[in-house]
Amino acid sequence: MRQAWAEADIKEWAGHFGVKPDWDGIWRPGDWRDSGIVLPLVFAQAPLDVARPLLAEWDTTEGHRVPDAIKRTVARFEMEVYPHVLRGARHNPRSYGEFLLPYCGAEVAALMADWLIRLKAGRTTAAAWLEWHGAGAARMLVPAALGTAGPARRAAEAALRHIAGVHGDEAVLTAARDHGERAAAALRTFLATDPLDVVPPTVPAMPGWLDPASLPQVALADRRARLPGDSVVHLLTILALSPLDTPHPGLRIIRETCDPASLAAFSWALFRAWQSHGMPARSNWAFTQLGLLGDDETARRLTLLLQDWPGEGGHARAVTGLDVLAALGTEAALVCLDQIAQRVRYKGLKTKAGERIEKIAERLGLTADQLADRLVPTLDLDSDGALSLDYGTRTFTVVFDEALRPQVIDQAGKLRKSLPKPGTNDDAELAPAAYQRFSQLRKDVRAVAATLVPRLERAMVDRRRWTPEEFTEVFARHPLARHVARRLVWLAVSGETTRTFRLADELPLVDAAGAAFTLTADARIGIAHPLDLGADLATWSRAFAGLGIVQPFPQLDRDTHRLTEAERKGSKLRRFEQLTVPTRALLSLIDRGWERGDPLDAGIEHAFLRPLPEDRYVLLYLSPGFLAADAHTFEEHTLTHAFVSDDRLGSALGNTVRLGDLDEITASELLRDLTVLKDAT
Repeated sequence: MRQAWAEADIKEWAGHFGVKPDWDGIWRPGDWRDSGIVLPLVFAQAPLDVARPLLAEWDTTEGHRVPDAIKRTVARFEMEVYPHVLRGARHNPRSYGEFLLPYCGAEVAALMADWLIRLKAGRTTAAAWLEWHGAGAARMLVPAALGTAGPARRAAEAALRHIAGVHGDEAVLTAARDHGERAAAALRTFLATDPLDVVPPTVPAMPGWLDPASLPQVALADRRARLPGDSVVHLLTILALSPLDTPHPGLRIIRETCDPASLAAFSWALFRAWQSHGMPARSNWAFTQLGLLGDDETARRLTLLLQDWPGEGGHARAVTGLDVLAALGTEAALVCLDQIAQRVRYKGLKTKAGERIEKIAERLGLTADQLADRLVPTLDLDSDGALSLDYGTRTFTVVFDEALRPQVIDQAGKLRKSLPKPGTNDDAELAPAAYQRFSQLRKDVRAVAATLVPRLERAMVDRRRWTPEEFTEVFARHPLARHVARRLVWLAVSGETTRTFRLADELPLVDAAGAAFTLTADARIGIAHPLDLGADLATWSRAFAGLGIVQPFPQLDRDTHRLTEAERKGSKLRRFEQLTVPTRALLSLIDRGWERGDPLDAGIEHAFLRPLPEDRYVLLYLSPGFLAADAHTFEEHTLTHAFVSDDRLGSALGNTVRLGDLDEITASELLRDLTVLKDAT
């Protein structure tokens, strides 16, 4: 952790606030930015004789901060800044709690134990701290867990149970032995106590709006009996006592003894009852419990709702919905979360979804893109990427076109755009089930295609690479993704050698002439850009035309562009400045990786930008700019400046990049996007 924090990237923030290696006059008392933003940027990079005297001036009780700068400050000064970090965490757990993660002491242990059971804003950080420090944390908590009854003891006991759940009982008992054998014996008895026998200090009363008898009955696992009325009340109490990240131990028994489908139906009905009664905050558990008992259909339904909530004043509720999806954790739920991160129209919610995807990916040891690759569902297709549907008297095979639209081949081999409705001669059970299966498949595939196809186009533009193992797993042998993959030209780079190939229908790899192609173990595989292909472009174009392959996005016929010699020497794309562009045309570039800039004065977003390779950004400055609350307030915008910068916050400070330093593919794609805007004027 220390190494990662010491190398945290602060370049764009340092550039935006003018904190550069020219330290004269960098700190001006009275500037609102000083303590939270400018000072940590100074601490993170200034010479020690400049930074250390200013540590005493750091006020961590105010709200502004640059997380990566504080991480570098903690890694650099360690215990010297501990009092500041602790003060900030006590004052604002949500903003400063994470910076306590490297510290292990009695004060921090007590604080984390308290957050775990009492503070929603700090619970996730507390759990991470306890898991990270394990036995060291337990050693600090043993005295309180064996002390006088009260809040501190309850918190310490809960924290020790959490550590034991992650690291095992022995980790806690080993820590307890440092306090004597009597302490270890007492902790052994404590850990042996069934958590179900632990009575919470307060049991929440059922809200007046909730009638348990009105909810669907919950079937037991064998579906032969139903949960009795008294047990339903107990179930509701357990849900009321169950935060998403630390559910009540009784929930495990409920899941083991009850039918999952009926639990999901019960859960959704409970949520809808809460929703119909005005969504009272005091009963928010009736919402979050969806993440504990829901299923894939829960994820799909909830996603439709939370995409609209920000526009109805429900941004905070929608963000909680993201946590519900993350807690569900199923493939379908994570797909929904990724779709929100890619496509939702509300920038704040989109950003929050992206943060959760990144955390999940980090926990799995993946990048966000690698996680997205693995979230493409198989949708129960067979190994050939098809689906057979049985009507009893007739059968149909579902295949997919270049846009992943499902199509149907009947028994006569005729291609249909849709599945016919069941008829009187079809099986009364099989046919309706098959028709419903196709209807759901069409919805699911539409959602997958909306993110998969643009993501692969961006992968081509950004020159992303996969190992042979990754390519085989997420494309060549994936029942759904392979329908897109086989319509593209791929390249394999080994050292200085680049070869191109495609994925044939029968799974083997072939070159442009149709000969077998073998991947070497050291190859790095990417989607070929036409500028990668050179003279082979015409060969591949003829091959695809001869085979009748239609591509999911422009690849072989993609228009390419070049900078003028004057543009290569400069930093601005003046041919696009002063263009007046329709708002809809600007926003259409979001699917190509563009995004709205950060809101400034009066909540106006004056920048529209796209990340580029090598930590660069292309920025368009707009007038009048997007209103943060509604990007469609103005019908058109004028591009006042167009340039490339080495930070996403803009080059008002002169951080421009010479356009000639861009590689030819990046330059071509940048010009291609801006030409789209020019053509829309």
